[in-house]
Amino acid sequence: MSSLVQRDSKVIWHPFTPQKNRKDVTAIVQGKGTLLFDENNKSYIDAISSWWVTLHGHGHPYIAEKLYRQALQLEQVIFAGFTHQPAVELAERLLKKLPDHFARIFYSDNGSTSTEVAIKMSIQYWWNKGEKQRKKIIAFNNSYHGDTFGAMSVSDRSVFTLAFHDVLFDVLFIDTPTKENIGHLKETIQKESNTIAAFIFEPLVQGAGGLKMYDGSLLDELLNFIQKENIICIADEVMTGFYRTGKLFASEYLQIQPDIICLSKGLTGGTMALGVTACTDKIYQAYVTDDKLKTFFHGHSFTANPLACTAALASLDLLEQDSVISNIQSIIERNKTFADHLSQTKENIKNIRTLGTLLAFEVTEGKDEYLNNISNIITEQALQLGVYLRPLGNTVYIMPPYCITESELNKVYEVIEKII
Repeated sequence: MSSLVQRDSKVIWHPFTPQKNRKDVTAIVQGKGTLLFDENNKSYIDAISSWWVTLHGHGHPYIAEKLYRQALQLEQVIFAGFTHQPAVELAERLLKKLPDHFARIFYSDNGSTSTEVAIKMSIQYWWNKGEKQRKKIIAFNNSYHGDTFGAMSVSDRSVFTLAFHDVLFDVLFIDTPTKENIGHLKETIQKESNTIAAFIFEPLVQGAGGLKMYDGSLLDELLNFIQKENIICIADEVMTGFYRTGKLFASEYLQIQPDIICLSKGLTGGTMALGVTACTDKIYQAYVTDDKLKTFFHGHSFTANPLACTAALASLDLLEQDSVISNIQSIIERNKTFADHLSQTKENIKNIRTLGTLLAFEVTEGKDEYLNNISNIITEQALQLGVYLRPLGNTVYIMPPYCITESELNKVYEVIEKII
């Protein structure tokens, strides 16, 4: 019988993958803890948490048991006109953990849809208020908010969006704030403030744009100004949520809190697809009206899927354990130590940086861009050595599951050193 890889090559179209002369993929047949196992039982340390989602490792028995029991009770039900225990409990628990002015949870399917909901929610907020001219969005250059059309529109114009530039809606793109440019950013925004519905941003670190990090105090200053201009602020915490930056949410580093927060990826510990868009009561009240035309007409077949909500509840249970918090702190400290070591010993890398459990740097070979082929070379060499890395162009990073052991993390560091 043909191998999974051979069968795959005849029927599957993989994401973010050039199709002509594409190389064989790796067939994974099992995941356990930090490890992925292929058809030949070779193991790989999942150093990027399978696209940043797997917080507690693969095949976690606690999450699996919760899912099993929920599947026997209720696996799916329409969420228009019905509700269920996992959805209600998850909303209650999330609202207690989010900043105290958040009031409502809107469920969707993934990170892209959570930002899509936030964009639509913001634009319709002003439409409901009778200020229909407020429909422009501000976003940062180098941003990435997903692959659906609204999410692409508010993402940086890049290789990800190139084929669609003439059909994306108009967005006011600005640079991330620095001491030198923040005055100019405020002037630019103020000129168009009466037409702007919302500002969407990835707090402190821009994920798919290359793990670029920027100053939180300057973001606070910018958010303070933007909110005084009566513009809705949307924090895209799809990647940064659930301790990736060292705090439960990156917004906790800020004094000025957003009006809307988007969550996904680690929300379910990486076990199921689920998106959340949380909003303040101010946003919600614009939809509490006798005018049925002002209803938020948005939903998904799998909105608030009971299994996904159950996985999220189980992940939250694990995140509340002292042992998990301790391991997160250990990863943070060891990443800092490794970053210091790299800065003193390696000359062919630059811009070494850490934030929470994230560590990133650029390899100096080739251009600083997503299509730099050094990414494929590093991935292939790391796999041969038993570690899964997937650089963003020449940006090498790690974002490990919180269950990673000291010896496994040491091996990740050793493989990175050997390759670079």
